[in-house]
Amino acid sequence: MKNLISIRKQLKEHLIAFKNGDFLATVIQFFKWLVLSVGIGVVVGLVSTLFAYALSFVTEFRAENPKVILLLPFGGLLIVFLYKIFKDDDDKGTNTIVASIQESSEIPFKMAPLIFISTVITQLFGGSAGREGAAVQLGGSIAQRLGKWLKLNEESKHGIILCGMSAGFSALFGTPMAASIFALEVVSVGIMRYYALVPTVISSLTAHYIAKFFKVETESFLIHHVPMANPENLLKITLFAFVIGVVSIIFCITLHKVEHIYEKYIKNKYLRIFIGGCLVIILCAVFGSDSYLGTGMSLIEHMYLSGKTDFYAFLLKILFTAVTIGAGFKGGEIVPAFTIGAALGCACAPILGMHHGIVIAVGMVGLFCGVTKCPITSLLIAFELFGISGMHFYLITVAVSFLISGTHRLYKKQEILYSKTETNYKVKEK
Repeated sequence: MKNLISIRKQLKEHLIAFKNGDFLATVIQFFKWLVLSVGIGVVVGLVSTLFAYALSFVTEFRAENPKVILLLPFGGLLIVFLYKIFKDDDDKGTNTIVASIQESSEIPFKMAPLIFISTVITQLFGGSAGREGAAVQLGGSIAQRLGKWLKLNEESKHGIILCGMSAGFSALFGTPMAASIFALEVVSVGIMRYYALVPTVISSLTAHYIAKFFKVETESFLIHHVPMANPENLLKITLFAFVIGVVSIIFCITLHKVEHIYEKYIKNKYLRIFIGGCLVIILCAVFGSDSYLGTGMSLIEHMYLSGKTDFYAFLLKILFTAVTIGAGFKGGEIVPAFTIGAALGCACAPILGMHHGIVIAVGMVGLFCGVTKCPITSLLIAFELFGISGMHFYLITVAVSFLISGTHRLYKKQEILYSKTETNYKVKEK
C-alpha cells in the first residue's frame, strides 16, 4: 500500500513538472542546440577542411623544397605585419578562447583568418608548431561570430564557442570523442561544463564527417604488440608515467620562459620574430636535421615504424617548438606535445624492455595529459588513435602524469580550480 502511494506521489510530481514546462523547455533546448550544433559543425568543418588541405599542401611543398626554411625569418615578418594591419597585436592564441569562456570577453572575428594564414605561413617555412591549437582558435572565433549574428544570450554564446572548439579539433585530428570532451574539460581543471555536452558532441561529429567526406587525412596507429597488463608491466609504465609528468613540466616551463626572454630582451616584434626564425635555421644546421620542423607528425610516423630515434630527440623538439612559438610564429602546441611524448617513449622502450609501439602510445597520451590537464580527453584520444587493447597502460599513465605535472600547463588562462591532492581547495594561479 505504501509503495502504491509513493508511486502515485512520484507520478503526480512528474505531471506537475511536465505542466510547469520543465520537460517541454528541455525539449525546446535540445532542438535549438541540435540546429545550432549541426550548423556550427558544418561551417567549422568546411573551413577546417580547407585549412587541412592548405597545411597538407605547404608541408609537401616544404618537403620537396627543403631550402625554403631559409625564408622563415621573412615569413615571420609577414605574420607580424598581418597582425599589425589588422590591429590584433596582443593576440594570445588559445588563451584568448579560454578567457572568453571564463570572463565573457569578446573573441575578435579577425582571429579566424589571421590564425589560418599565419599558421600556413609558419608551416610553409618550417616553424615548429602544431595545427590542432590553431583549429581550436579558428573554430571558436567562427562560432562566436555566428552566435553574435544570431543574437544569442551570454550563456548560449559560451556553448556555441565550445561547439566551435570541438568542431575544429575533430575535423583536423579525426578524434570526435576526444574533441567533444576537450572543449568541456580544458577551460577549468576540476569543472566540466556539462551544459554544453550535447552541443559539443553533435558539432564534433558533424565536423568529423564533413572532413571525412572531403577525404581529410587523419592519423591512427594500430598497436600490434600490447604486453600483458601484469603487475610488472604496470609498474614499469607507472614509473615511465612519472618521467612523462616531469617532461611535461619541462615543456611548459621552457615554452613560457623562452617567450618571456624574447619579450624582455627584444621589444620590437619584427626583430623578435626575425631572430626567432634565424635561430630555428641555426638549430637545423647545428643538429644537421630538419626532422624537428613543422608539426612533427612525420617524425612520429618514422619512430612508430622503425622504433628508432636519438635519445635526446624529445629535448630537441621542446627546444625547436619553444624557439618558434616564443618568437611569435603561429600554430598549436598539441601535436608538438605528441611528438615529444612519442620521442620520449621511443627512447625509453628498450630501457623498459617493452615493444616501442605501446611505449610511444603511452608517451603521446601522457604528455598530452600533462600539458593540457585533460585526463578524460587523453583517454579518449588513446582509444581513438591506438585502440582499447592497451587501456590499462593508458589509464595509469594519464592518472600519474596528471598528478605529477602539477599546475604547470600550456594555457596560462586555464584555471586550476581544485587541488590534485586535497578536497575543495582552490589552487592559486602560477
